[in-house]
Amino acid sequence: MEEVRVPFPPSNPEPSSSHMRFDTNNRGNSLSQVFGFSNVKKRGHGSRSWIHIDKNGISKVLELDKGTLMRDCSLPARDLRLLDPMFIYPSTILGREKAIVVNLEQIRCIITADDVILMNSLDGCVLQYESELGKRLQAKRDQSDDLPFEFRALELALELTCMFLDAQVNELEMEIYPVLDELATSISTVNLERVRRFKGHLLSLNRRVQKVRDEIEQLMDDDGDMAEMYLTEKKERMEAFAETNHYVQNLSSGSGMVSKSAPVSPVSSTPAYRKLERAVSSLLPLSRHGSIISSSDNGFNIEKLEMLLEAYFVVVDNTLSKLLSLKEYIDDTEDLINIKLGNVQNQLIQFELLLTAATFVATIFAVVAGVFGMNFKPALFKYGPGFSWVLVVTGIGCAVIYMSFLLYFKHKKILPF
Repeated sequence: MEEVRVPFPPSNPEPSSSHMRFDTNNRGNSLSQVFGFSNVKKRGHGSRSWIHIDKNGISKVLELDKGTLMRDCSLPARDLRLLDPMFIYPSTILGREKAIVVNLEQIRCIITADDVILMNSLDGCVLQYESELGKRLQAKRDQSDDLPFEFRALELALELTCMFLDAQVNELEMEIYPVLDELATSISTVNLERVRRFKGHLLSLNRRVQKVRDEIEQLMDDDGDMAEMYLTEKKERMEAFAETNHYVQNLSSGSGMVSKSAPVSPVSSTPAYRKLERAVSSLLPLSRHGSIISSSDNGFNIEKLEMLLEAYFVVVDNTLSKLLSLKEYIDDTEDLINIKLGNVQNQLIQFELLLTAATFVATIFAVVAGVFGMNFKPALFKYGPGFSWVLVVTGIGCAVIYMSFLLYFKHKKILPF
């Protein structure tokens, strides 16, 4: 990949010979001559680094400003904001008149009928997209493939996005399953904190995968949006319409020249070029934007794009199913933990109940001992072993009361024994 830089203009430019040039091997070719862009602004005036990939798979790094992209790709400013790395937007695929705006995870690009303008980044997905697209285009250069250029670029973006999301899901599964199994056997604060972090990551990843799935599903449900993405076919129709229009203008100008010298026939009231114009207008209907835009009603077959989107919809739906299964496993583990904690709590309540009954019985024994410990001389103390009998009778009475409590708890099934 060769980097293209735009130098700053000199302080005193010459009036007629100052042109913007690139520091490449083909020095002297302007951006508009090489890539079809009309102007490149200086760095610091809204310019960003982009990777340009043409149909032959050759990539170059360019410095392009927002105005140039809006003008050459016929895009509004709100579409370019989706590609701004300073903002975080959900995954989006937009079909426009001359371009497809793709914002899928780290891959942010503009796909036209002739090239791909990719946001330059050191991210692995971006570098992989650039190299893989170049390899595929160069490999298929001499092969017959009915898939147009824009669909190849879109397919690779969907493929890498699905692979990236699926890899993250697999990595999360490898990390979280052992932690959940350990938490099920040993409930501790450390394990609970780790599961909490993993669950937050899971919810975030689930939202991203769900947004990609919803975006593909929305495109599949709207035939008009899918028809907008046939950029190559729209371009061919535009070129055919321009050639036909040029031919009609030449024919009309030629017939006008002949009409000055030739007599007007009363039979043919409608000239031949008028009939040709009506035939062309019937074959090439204009859209609401005043240009020839593809739609299913105009004869475009959207089956190719629909099959492409359906294939990756199945892939991303499978990834979403993995996340849902993982979430269900986490929920099941949480339910198991709650059951174990509830069981421990029940055991503590049972122990507390037994301890309360024993405390009550001991209190009775203490009351009897307290009564006999008062400052008076009962007749029972005149009998030698009398105090011992008091202790024995009180102890037996307390034991009977405690056993009565246990039988009552067993009858009411409060205790498991």
